[in-house]
Amino acid sequence: MPQLFRFEVNADSAGQRLDEFLAARLGSLSRMRIVVLADRGACAVNGVACPPGHKLAAGDHIELADEEDKPTAMTPEKIPLEILHEDDQLLVVVKPAGLLVHPTHSDMTGTLANALAYHLNRLRIDEADGAKGGRGEGAMSNDASSFSLSLRPPISPSQVIRPGIVHRLDRATSGLLVVAKTQRALSVLSQHFQRRLVEKRYLARLRGLVAEDVLHINAPIGRDPAQRPEWNVMPEGKPSETRLRVLERSAGETFVELEPVTGRTNQLRIHCAHIGHVIAGDQWYGADDDANRLCLHAARLAFFHPSGRGWMEFTSPAPFELRNK
Repeated sequence: MPQLFRFEVNADSAGQRLDEFLAARLGSLSRMRIVVLADRGACAVNGVACPPGHKLAAGDHIELADEEDKPTAMTPEKIPLEILHEDDQLLVVVKPAGLLVHPTHSDMTGTLANALAYHLNRLRIDEADGAKGGRGEGAMSNDASSFSLSLRPPISPSQVIRPGIVHRLDRATSGLLVVAKTQRALSVLSQHFQRRLVEKRYLARLRGLVAEDVLHINAPIGRDPAQRPEWNVMPEGKPSETRLRVLERSAGETFVELEPVTGRTNQLRIHCAHIGHVIAGDQWYGADDDANRLCLHAARLAFFHPSGRGWMEFTSPAPFELRNK
């Protein structure tokens, strides 16, 4: 059934765009989603369907029908987070293996983005839940409509905190991620990643004994939708570089540190397979073993704070299953 949201415009909001007004009040719906709904005629002002740019007047009555009622990356879910650092601009978390960073068409809930949406807005969510006795209108649950209701009375756009995912890890990879809490922090950190001003190190358990103590892997990576896996080393691919350093050899396996100089899709997995030493548990790229996970962990992350507070360094030890068979 469609979820119906109703609002009345007060004098302070007069002159505001329709999509901006709704985005400030429906924290679980992105502005893009609201624009799509308005373009479909699902948003009415005083009973008349209006476009997202419609300017509001005091006393206007708004109705928005979200006919699909699907959760999104902004739908808050109370999922435990391992937070190493948090300030007013960002937070650094350790993502467990098996957790998606963003929802997909097939997995709409239970992602890091959903967990962050709850964490960053938890005080208002919990306050609204308590005000309603934990149930009824405004009570917190894992669906978009209840979170939207919990944000009433209306709040200003600056009060809605949306997690800014600066970079990502594969679902199967664990380790460190930095998340922006403001648009400025997201912009600055994204630029730093693009300019390679960030240090990243991964730990991995590889099949076989790597002969060299240090390797510089330089092999172009491209995508071919006709093959599986789609991403692999290809002559026409984009330049891709990985530095490898051996930490330990034992029982037919090598424990290594990996530094992605470039940041191509699946780069570390592809490059390790390319040199004949697939990451343990990586069945996409040829591992035929009994590892219960992809043995790849983002263990070090260092970057400049977006507000000029200096160089920040974070480490996360390798999970037990990476060091032990």
